[in-house]
Amino acid sequence: MTAIRLPTAQPPDSVFGARPDVTESAGAYRAGGGYRSAVGPDELLHHLDASGLRGRGGAGFPVAVKLRAVREAGMREGAVREGAVREGGGVPVVVANGEEGEPGSVKDRWLLRARPHLVLDGLAHAAAMTGAARGYVYLSDAEAGARVRRALAEHPPPLPIEVVETDRTYVAGEESAVVRRIDGGPALPTAKPPRPFERGVGGAPTLVSNVETLARIALTAARPGLRLRIARSTLVTLSGGSGTPLLTEIPYGVPLRTLAAAHGTPDAAGALMGGLFGGLVGARGLDLPLEPGALAAAGTALGCGAIRLLAAGACPVTVATAAVGHLAAESARQCGVCVTGTAAVHDALRALAAGTAGPQTLANLTRWSRALPGRGACGLLDAAAGTAGSLLRAFPERIPFHLGAACPACAAGLPADGPGRLAVAVPEVADAPSAHIAPPALPPLPALKGTP
Repeated sequence: MTAIRLPTAQPPDSVFGARPDVTESAGAYRAGGGYRSAVGPDELLHHLDASGLRGRGGAGFPVAVKLRAVREAGMREGAVREGAVREGGGVPVVVANGEEGEPGSVKDRWLLRARPHLVLDGLAHAAAMTGAARGYVYLSDAEAGARVRRALAEHPPPLPIEVVETDRTYVAGEESAVVRRIDGGPALPTAKPPRPFERGVGGAPTLVSNVETLARIALTAARPGLRLRIARSTLVTLSGGSGTPLLTEIPYGVPLRTLAAAHGTPDAAGALMGGLFGGLVGARGLDLPLEPGALAAAGTALGCGAIRLLAAGACPVTVATAAVGHLAAESARQCGVCVTGTAAVHDALRALAAGTAGPQTLANLTRWSRALPGRGACGLLDAAAGTAGSLLRAFPERIPFHLGAACPACAAGLPADGPGRLAVAVPEVADAPSAHIAPPALPPLPALKGTP
């Protein structure tokens, strides 16, 4: 079971709140300053812009830019309707995206189970900033759905909000798939443009925002003076290695090596970053600070904050094969280049793991890692090609041992492929407070040095 570790000093701007192991009630949330704003919508947008808050769904897009784009698109739609130039479009829509397709991530489902009011508060603020008149909470976790519905009944929101459930898949959380599912179709990506901020749910400009992003919007509204700390902290899911999977909150700038030691894998040989989006990094990559700019400069990404550590004896070829196998199984099968490209990358990696690959296999992987990104309707093909490319870059010394002969670490057995291979369990969240519930059992993380 995935555990929760709190920072050494629990600040008031933490996403974890007072009891991360128990679903927070509306009364408890209000008592902690929730559902109150120290600033109006325009001023809040200014604070979000000044803080540099980025989305926590994976792409890391600046939040204020996205909010303004939806608001401005809505204003243009209003002007068009008044001039009777065309029909369609409409008042903006806001969506809390809690569909967590990355197999190594648990933060979004935990947030919806433990702190639904924080997410709903952020969604209401997003609606005020964009001029939205209706909202949705989009998720695939039935337990989270039940707690969100109860939270809506406990504290009726200032705009109609509907909970929409879907099946959990890797592509179901992609923003165009979110729109398509809410509109009654399958949760599959569509070609862009238009993007949801231009034409989304029901044809209206639509903000699709990750639930952690919305939580940080609500925290900023209540405590604008702490905007930089709120924007520069993030939830991280650590798994793999030799430690227990855990969910924690860290400030930007903490070295990955420090987290690996706290997780119980001090001798990590590398990591699979950003769920399946950031690719592999080797042992030297563990000294990188967990900060979007520094990671991007090094050719990797924090993504959704899911990090799978490689134990000292683990083979990165095995890990890459499992990751791409997961992606191949999760393909939406809408784009021919994705179906054939992802399968080809997976087959080549399996050949490496089995010791049956030759020089041409390596040449193909190199070529595909450069040529395939950007050719699918969503990021799945990019993730598969990026994982292969990162393996070749981060572990060049390991590849020769797989050409024509299986390495000892891979000889124990090829990884089982499929969606369940890399899954991490959501931390336990009790449905309501009671006397017998104990606080989180794990000790806090040691003091971590990072940007305050």
